[in-house]
Amino acid sequence: MKKQKIEINLEVFETISELPKNIQELMAKAQQARENAYAPYSRFRVGAALRLASGQMVTGSNQENAAFPSGLCAERVAVFSAGATFPNETITDLAITVRAESHEVTEAIAPCGACRQSLAEYEQKQKSPINIYFMGETGDIIKVASVMDLLPLGFDAKYL
Repeated sequence: MKKQKIEINLEVFETISELPKNIQELMAKAQQARENAYAPYSRFRVGAALRLASGQMVTGSNQENAAFPSGLCAERVAVFSAGATFPNETITDLAITVRAESHEVTEAIAPCGACRQSLAEYEQKQKSPINIYFMGETGDIIKVASVMDLLPLGFDAKYL
């Protein structure tokens, strides 16, 4: 038996003002999108905003449904919208933020597993990584340079 260690590198920003100006703008769009969430069941609002290589921004918010799991997470709403509207564009950056209606979320919340898998597919399709920035309502902002930092040993089309 052989053991291997998988490590990731991430950057931690203590405030939004520490982010590059273009990412501050993207996070502000994600915060606005978060307020459009349809979250009557979880009362947990998520907003996402992505930037395309052209500079165009696309937003998404979580959309719940009483018939679980028919809803969609904010990240997938944004990336699927970008894929449908701008099919040949490259996604460069993604900002994600959350807000719970019952308490203040001060920890950075990363995308769920289904979103990680969907985002990984887009990285593979475009053959370039997506910078991902995620945060709670307040607190530190974490940046990873690729979805694969969040999904090591991921599943992709080569296995089909």
